[in-house]
Amino acid sequence: MAEQDAFGDRRRSLEEEYFRKHEQELIEKMRRRAEEEAERRRLGEQAGVADEEILKDLQALGYTPETVMLLHLVPLVHMAWAEGDVSNRERTLIIEAARSRGVDAGTAADQQLATWLTQRPSGDFFDRTLRVIGAMLQARPPQEREASQRDLLSYCSAIASASGGILGFRIVSDEERQVLARISQELERAHGSGKQRDG
Repeated sequence: MAEQDAFGDRRRSLEEEYFRKHEQELIEKMRRRAEEEAERRRLGEQAGVADEEILKDLQALGYTPETVMLLHLVPLVHMAWAEGDVSNRERTLIIEAARSRGVDAGTAADQQLATWLTQRPSGDFFDRTLRVIGAMLQARPPQEREASQRDLLSYCSAIASASGGILGFRIVSDEERQVLARISQELERAHGSGKQRDG
């Protein structure tokens, strides 16, 4: 009889332990989900975006509320890496663009930008970021969208012609032309989608 009681106690103890552990896991999941949602809200506030899908994409790409201000600089970084390395002139222009967008020296955004300028992000990162930019532009009023596209392509062209060439004449390489065409194509796609929605 005592053996049966001991066996029953042991079984109850194991069940209680199982349920306690399961409950802790559920609480931890809920806590993480709440943290992710709070982070996504902050990200949305910083990016000026409410669309949940865009915010999830931004999070998946590694953007944080502190670094999302770099989003529109990524095409410039992409352009700078077109020929395989970033020249000093390209780096200087991108940092100037970052400062004009409120990226202060020593901040998390500045450190992230420095990393991107020394270690090339993946092609997938560039492509997915460009799609997110396109989706964000679709949501803007037509004039604002067109002005943003023009500015972005203008900055990219400046980066493309920033280095290289002979005797001071800046020549845009084939690689840079391809990247510029890719960026332009993605922005045009956003522009086309926006026109359909506006019309």
